[in-house]
Amino acid sequence: MNETLQTILNHRSIRKFTSEKLSTDQLHTIVGAAQQASTSSYVMAYSIIGITDPQLKEQLAEVSGQPYVKENGHLFVFCADLNRIYQQGSIEDQKQMETSIESTEQFIVTTVDTALAAQNAAIAAESLGLGVCYIGSLRNDISRVNDLLDLPQYVIPLFGLAVGYPAEQPEQKPRLPLEVVYHENTYQHNEKTEKQLQDFNQELTEYYQQRTNNKRVDTWTNQMLRKYTNPIRMDVSSFVRQKQLNKR
Repeated sequence: MNETLQTILNHRSIRKFTSEKLSTDQLHTIVGAAQQASTSSYVMAYSIIGITDPQLKEQLAEVSGQPYVKENGHLFVFCADLNRIYQQGSIEDQKQMETSIESTEQFIVTTVDTALAAQNAAIAAESLGLGVCYIGSLRNDISRVNDLLDLPQYVIPLFGLAVGYPAEQPEQKPRLPLEVVYHENTYQHNEKTEKQLQDFNQELTEYYQQRTNNKRVDTWTNQMLRKYTNPIRMDVSSFVRQKQLNKR
């Protein structure tokens, strides 16, 4: 197994970091790796905002409710960005571009581009011996994050990425069996799949009971049922439309 695969397969979320900040070289390496991610039609439809202002970090931590938003080596906010392209056109061009930019297709393009760039950044950081944690909870109050970062039309804050030197080494969380997520030719859902999910629920229950911190009794199925029977962040839909995206 090569070093790249070892880095990927060793991933775990780190939620406690030392106080050591990332160097300029590390930042440039991580962002440079993000920029080398695949991108639809060479659009590169994302922007990355590094948060260095302690007060701003504090405010973002208030939105998230997570202390590691403030306490890390560096905080990145990954934004879907079609504004950069829009600004390249004349007023006449912009009118013609609006139908495409405001479509669901281009909303998918920009969110996928952003996620690909972020995952490249995460793997690059981990290859440098750093830890990472994605922060979707910045969408707890997406309008406030938008205002704090002064984001223009056609730019949306999707998630954060906390990076730093790990102050913990948590156990690796199990993943769904390959057979459950990989299908050949057509979508497969049958009794075998249900049995594999039951086995995974048992594996996860054992993980939660044996791990060092936050022991509990739980299953993947119960987590998903709780999550999707209790809708959250429903304001994100209207916010996205207010930013003139995913409208058509």
